[in-house]
Amino acid sequence: MIYRSHILICNGTGCVSSKAPAIMEKLQELLAANGIEKEVKIVKTGCFGLCEKGPILVIYPEGATYCRVSVDDVEEIVNEHLIKGRIVKRLLLGDPNVEDVSKSRDNVGFFAKQVRVALRNCGVINPENIEEYIARDGYAALAKAVTEMTPAEVIAEVKKSDIRGRGGAGFPTGMKWQFAAQQVSDQKYVCCNADEGDPGAFMDRSILEGDPHSVLEAMAIAGYAIGANQGYIYVRAEYPIAVQRLNIAIKQAREYGLLGKNIFGTDFNFDIEIRLGAGAFVCGEETALMTSIEGKRGEPRTRPPFPAVKGLWEKPTILNNVETYANIPMIILKGADWFSSIGTEKSKGTKVFAIGGKINNTGLVEIPMGTTLREVIYDIGGGIPNGKKFKAAQTGGPSGGCIPASHLDTPIDYDNLIALGSMMGSGGLIVMDEDTCMVDIAKFFLEFTVDESCGKCPPCRVGTKRMYEILDRITQGKGEEGDIEKLEILAESIKQGALCGLGQTAPNPILSTLRYFRDEYEAHVKEKKCPAGVCKAMLNFEIIADKCKGCSLCAKKCPVGAISGEIKKPFVISKEKCIKCGVCMESCKFAAIVKK
Repeated sequence: MIYRSHILICNGTGCVSSKAPAIMEKLQELLAANGIEKEVKIVKTGCFGLCEKGPILVIYPEGATYCRVSVDDVEEIVNEHLIKGRIVKRLLLGDPNVEDVSKSRDNVGFFAKQVRVALRNCGVINPENIEEYIARDGYAALAKAVTEMTPAEVIAEVKKSDIRGRGGAGFPTGMKWQFAAQQVSDQKYVCCNADEGDPGAFMDRSILEGDPHSVLEAMAIAGYAIGANQGYIYVRAEYPIAVQRLNIAIKQAREYGLLGKNIFGTDFNFDIEIRLGAGAFVCGEETALMTSIEGKRGEPRTRPPFPAVKGLWEKPTILNNVETYANIPMIILKGADWFSSIGTEKSKGTKVFAIGGKINNTGLVEIPMGTTLREVIYDIGGGIPNGKKFKAAQTGGPSGGCIPASHLDTPIDYDNLIALGSMMGSGGLIVMDEDTCMVDIAKFFLEFTVDESCGKCPPCRVGTKRMYEILDRITQGKGEEGDIEKLEILAESIKQGALCGLGQTAPNPILSTLRYFRDEYEAHVKEKKCPAGVCKAMLNFEIIADKCKGCSLCAKKCPVGAISGEIKKPFVISKEKCIKCGVCMESCKFAAIVKK
């Protein structure tokens, strides 16, 4: 059927939570009511990336991108755009006055510097329709691999591309595949890490929701390369939309003969199953993940032997994460030279980041390796809200570190981030402004790690707990001389003694904040003062008498009656009663209340 208009509407988790399904229902209802339901096709897509502006829908052939659409806006879009042919300028993303509305978002910095490889189909196709994936060269790479290339040639191409694992450690993907291919075994496995436990990270989820077939195709290519006939995708149960679309994709791929027996008429057999994780962060570690797939408690194993030699059920196994796999079909189709032309000398290709925190354009971005942090935060991310100053960016989640403003112009790649005391990780990027307490941030990430430790090895089980106790004491205003030095000693000991990557990287947030923000730690310990005014135990709210107009609004808003005074005279705050909630400061219209 030929349609005069296509409406692409984001149905990723973020937009679904903002009522995208209800918008689709309203669209269908109004299209039918106006008798044009056979002229306009509604396409459910994955994430467009700019989550802060969601829900987003794009109408073709005009290419008009509408943002922050609500159910109440649908009638206007149908009447004005679809019936009368007039653009709804108030909802248009970008410049509403351009002649060609398809270019209205071109000047939106968020999109201008991106290069989409892993995210190439997200927001473009219906992830629940295999034919739309095939129409964009889907499964052509698998066909090329199994009918035109030997397994050794596939591995050689992946090695030549220099793609490194996008899941955290950055190990060369082709080398990992080669190690597994060299093993002689009656059974081998291909695993996909879709556990994604970093706070604020949603790259893998978005790929699975928006382009699940790219991962299935890549896993089949990997299976052909190493001689495996079975794959497992380990995905957290908290990703229901991703799981649903994966199940649909696997079913469709089997129906089309792209999974199962004699793929593309060859003797290559490969199938994929899903295994649901219970949300344990430690299961992002490869050996713990494999142990969990086996039905056991998710705990890491000692290495060597590495999984390429003895992995799942002690058989040779490769494990890559979702983003790594999403790049593979393009490497096979376009060639290693094309891929390696993007990025830096030692970090090839692109990297997907989930940008969150104190930044205007929260969302998902894919940039060439080597893009500077400044470009990501200001050109793509739109800068810091409310005119605040940038203070630091946390990369790599709980396993990463904090990068200060002095390193804003550092190109982002694997080696540079490690040199700064952070790491690439899976791609979470949390932005912090001048109101952030770096001691409190270190405590936040360490608390997460303590909760997620499997407890198998004492350095992680005991050491991280001791570090957290010291940090908690410091933020309570009870820090003692020598606490900072104790943190450093513990951190280095845990890095060297922990069994797996969770424990080995757990001290990174502390070490990096000590490296760049040591003065804040010293202020907490020596002066009993939180420079950012975040740690409540060391915080006091005061009313500046000269600025107070005696309006009594602060007293009315105070939940515990800690503020008293007479109308038209300066009010005062009782330190004994004050619970330091900050409501008074937020409600004061004269900036008469300050934190000290």
